[in-house]
Amino acid sequence: MGIKERQERDREAVRRAILDAARELFVAEGFRNVSIRKIAERIEYSPAAIYSYFPSKDDIFFALAEEGFTMLSAPEERTARLEPLAPLDRVRAIFWRLYEFSRDQPQYFSLMFVDRSVPRITREYERFAFVREMKARLAAQVQECIAAQVMPATMNPAVAVRVLTMGVLGVAVMRLSDRLGPQENADDLARDVLDVLIAGLQSGVALRSQGLMVCPQDEQQLTAEQPASDLRSVR
Repeated sequence: MGIKERQERDREAVRRAILDAARELFVAEGFRNVSIRKIAERIEYSPAAIYSYFPSKDDIFFALAEEGFTMLSAPEERTARLEPLAPLDRVRAIFWRLYEFSRDQPQYFSLMFVDRSVPRITREYERFAFVREMKARLAAQVQECIAAQVMPATMNPAVAVRVLTMGVLGVAVMRLSDRLGPQENADDLARDVLDVLIAGLQSGVALRSQGLMVCPQDEQQLTAEQPASDLRSVR
């Protein structure tokens, strides 16, 4: 191994140490309560050394969020696992994957979906374009169910995605915050919620909500920053 390769390896090792320490601290103490100095102390580096890798605490979060959403989307695994399935089974598998992610990667899930003090990923609009694309694919999967006549033609795919997401997130958050009863099985509850929501959507029940392919808080920022034509592409 040459000097350059060794330097790159060492630099990546330090970057990884920063991200791992920050993730643990953000989850344990809350994003707003953790400083760069505290992260530096955890890995026994100087704050100046941290800044040579990340310009700010927000940038550390964005790197963690990017990792988390990449793990959640898992494009290679998703393609191999979903292609053989019928449209409705694909939708069920996609949202079960969201629950599995909350169970298997609780720290990432907490930062991405629970901590209210983290910065909005729309600040890094281009960096997280793949997240918008992931949400658009979810709506396309619901549209395939409509085309296959296993969901009503009147169904708004964006609304269906929103409803399914909220149901799965609800169980995941209750599990993560230890709010379930001692005899409750979180996996069974998540499956039940998902099955009931899908059955409800199939029944043609009237839905009052509007489907957003971005978080409501981010909608205001996107409206101010992006032309209307761009906004329609992420809904």
